Amino acid sequence: MAGSGPGLARQDVRFEPNERPPLPMAAGLGVQYALICLASIVLTPTVMITVAGGSAEYLSWAVFAALVISGITTAIQARSVGRIGAGYVLIMGSTSAFIAVSVTAIEQGGPGMLAVLIIASSLVQFLLASRMALLRRVFTPTVAGTVLILIPVTLTPMILRKLAEVPAGAPTAAGPLVAGVTLAVTVLVPLRFSGALRLWAPALGIVAGSLVAGLGFGIYDMSSVYEARWIGLPDLAYPGLDLSFRPEFWALLPSFLMVTLVSAMDTLGDAIAIQRVSWRRPRAIDFRSIQGAIAADGAGNLLSGLAGTVPNTTYGVGIAVAELTGVTSRAIGMCVGVVFAAFAFLPKLLALIIAIPGPVVAAYFIVVVALIFVFGMKILLQEGLDYRNGLVVGVAFWLGIVFQFDWIYPEQIVGAWEEFLGNGMTVGGITVILLTIFAEVTGGRRARLKTRLSDDTWSEVDAFLVKFAARKGWDEEMETRLRAVGEETMQILGRQEAEAAVEAAAEAETGEARSLLLIASSDGPAADLEFIATTDEKNVEDQLALLSEVAAGVPVEAETPLRLLRHYASSIRHQQYHDIDILTIRVESAPQVAGDF
Repeated sequence: MAGSGPGLARQDVRFEPNERPPLPMAAGLGVQYALICLASIVLTPTVMITVAGGSAEYLSWAVFAALVISGITTAIQARSVGRIGAGYVLIMGSTSAFIAVSVTAIEQGGPGMLAVLIIASSLVQFLLASRMALLRRVFTPTVAGTVLILIPVTLTPMILRKLAEVPAGAPTAAGPLVAGVTLAVTVLVPLRFSGALRLWAPALGIVAGSLVAGLGFGIYDMSSVYEARWIGLPDLAYPGLDLSFRPEFWALLPSFLMVTLVSAMDTLGDAIAIQRVSWRRPRAIDFRSIQGAIAADGAGNLLSGLAGTVPNTTYGVGIAVAELTGVTSRAIGMCVGVVFAAFAFLPKLLALIIAIPGPVVAAYFIVVVALIFVFGMKILLQEGLDYRNGLVVGVAFWLGIVFQFDWIYPEQIVGAWEEFLGNGMTVGGITVILLTIFAEVTGGRRARLKTRLSDDTWSEVDAFLVKFAARKGWDEEMETRLRAVGEETMQILGRQEAEAAVEAAAEAETGEARSLLLIASSDGPAADLEFIATTDEKNVEDQLALLSEVAAGVPVEAETPLRLLRHYASSIRHQQYHDIDILTIRVESAPQVAGDF
C-alpha cells in the first residue's frame, strides 16, 4: 500500500540536494557527468544534419548551440528559477527522439522551418507543466509508451543510411567490421561489468569502433580535426526562423507534438527516479518538482528552436551516476552546466567527435533506439496491459508501422495527407490518444461533489458517499468503510483549530478559500475516491511513512486519522502539484492490508 510503513534511511547518500560537497569533489563529478554525456549531445545533431544534407557550417553551429543550451538547462534543473527547474541533478542533452522528424523538417523546409516547429512544440511542455493535474487522464503512460516504441521504427531508415556511409574506395568489409566492433563493445561491456564501467560502455564502444576505423581501414577523416582551433567560436550559421507556415509545417507539427509529449513523459520518469535516489530517507514523490522539470525541458526546447539546434531532454545516465556516487547535491548540476558550456568553446574536441565515421555512429544509435523501445515497453507493462490497454496499444502500433512504410493504400494517400500520415509516430500517437479519450468518455459515470473545504464540509462528503454506495448497491460493510475513509481524509485535509483561525482571518481579507472536488467511481467491488483540493504543504504519504517514528511528545490525536485511513484504505496516493493536491484512495470491500490501529 502506498505510504504504509516507515521509510528506511539510505546510508549510501553522501550529500543530499541541499548539502554542499567540497569544491574539488563537485568539479570532478561535474567533469565526469559531462564526459559521459558529451558524445550523445554532439552526435545527435551530427546525425540529424548529415543525414538531412545540411552544411558543415550549420552543423558546427548546431553542435555549439546544443552544448551551450544543455549547460544552461542543466543548471536551471539544479537551481530552479521560479517554477522552472526540478531542483535536482538532472542532466540535459540532445535527444535522439527528434532525429527522424527533424531530418524530414530540414529536407522539406530547411533549418528555419525546423526551428519554428521546435519552438511551437516547446509550448506543449509549458502547457503540460502548468496543467499536469488536469491532463493526467489523457496524456497517460500508455500514450507515451506507444509513441516510444514507434520511435525506433521511424529512425531505422536513417540508421541504415549511416551504416553504409564510408569513403569511396574503402574496403568492402570496413563498414560491417567497424559497426560490429562498436556494437559488440557497447553491448558486451554492460552485460559483463557493472558500476562505473557500465556507465562508460557507450563511450568505450565509440572509441573502439573509431580506432578500428582509423587504424584498421583509414576511414576516420581527421583533416577537419587538424584544421580546427583549440579554443574559439564556430562561424555564425544561425538559420533564422521560417515564419511562412507552409503546408509542410502543418503536416509535420503533429509529429513534433507527439515526440514532445514523449520527451515530457521521459522527463517525468527521470524526475521521479532522481527524487528516489537523492535523499537518505525516502519521500513521497513531489509532483511540483516534476512540473518544474518539464517546464525546464520546455525552456530548453524553446532555446533550442530560437538557436536553430536539436531539442534536448533529461539523460537517465545522470541518475545512475548519482546513485553510484551517492552525491546528489545541486552544486553538481551547476558544475555540469559550466563544463558543458566550456566544451562548446573547444572546436578541436567537437571536430573529433563530429568526424566519427558513419558505421560507428550507426552502431551506437542501434543501441540507443533499442533502449528507447525497451523503455517504452517498460512504461506499458508498468501501466498494465489488460485487454483494453493491449487492444489500444496493438492497434496504434500496427497502424503506425503500416503508415510509416506506405503499406496501406499508398496510391490514395497523396499530397498533404501523405505528409501527415507518412510518420508512424503521428499516426500511432493520434490513434492511442483518440482511443484513450473514447475509453475515458464512455467509461462508467463518475459521481462528483464540489464544495468549499472547511470544518463543515464533512457532512456533505458523508451524505455524498452514502448516496454513492446506495447507487452501487453495496452492503453496509462497504458503506461503513467508505464513510470512514471520507471522515479521516477530511480530518487530514481540514485545518486544525489554530490553523483554521488563521485561514479565516486571511479569508476575510482576500475572499479566497480552499476548495474541494471529490470524484467517486467504482471498479467492480472496489471504489476509487479522488479528493482534489487547493494546495496544502503537508504530504499524506510522508506522514503515513513516519507513523512508526513519531517523536515523543506528539499528541496521539494528531496521528489517529492517519492510522484509521491506513486501516480502511487499500491504497493511498498523494500527488502534490503547484496550486492543487490530489489524494487518490482505493477502498476494497475487504481489508487488503492489516491495519495497525
